[in-house]
Amino acid sequence: MTTPSHALSSILLGGGCFWCVEAVFSGLRGIISAEPGYAGGSTPNPSYEDVCTGRTGHAEVVKVVFDPVEIGLDDVLRVFFTTHDPTQLNRQGNDIGTQYRSVIFGAEEEQQTALKVRDELIAEGLWSEPVVTLIEGPVQFWPAEEKHHDYFARNPQTAYCSAVVAPKVAKARKLYRDRLKQPDQM
Repeated sequence: MTTPSHALSSILLGGGCFWCVEAVFSGLRGIISAEPGYAGGSTPNPSYEDVCTGRTGHAEVVKVVFDPVEIGLDDVLRVFFTTHDPTQLNRQGNDIGTQYRSVIFGAEEEQQTALKVRDELIAEGLWSEPVVTLIEGPVQFWPAEEKHHDYFARNPQTAYCSAVVAPKVAKARKLYRDRLKQPDQM
């Protein structure tokens, strides 16, 4: 992949299990990388096991690096809000705990864009329950262990991937077919 001559952008998104968020964004045009990791907690360089206890304060997040000429922040955020349930507090389905909270970490401009996109989607009547996604300032990002990178691509047949990740990826592919790197991925 050729690196663009203009600046890339990035944002940290937490929408439940990072395997889901990474898999959704990895297939979209304009996404340079989607790296799973941890953010928003107090423990330096936490491990997956640390974060799973719920005691570190971290959320499972994905650092989404994107080419703003190819896909704008508004579109990145629309994908985020529409491919997980932002009305579930500290959980996504059966994944329960603060580490699975719906959260966006970004600079002031990104926070304002997130609020705008969230409010537009609420006005469209997308959800019947209140949106609980936290929109917070920049924080330290800690990359997840290598075994978590490209997890769905490497393990599509595991029970969790089949039951939880695959339906979210299928939803994203259906909703954003025109944005797929490989449109025949249906």
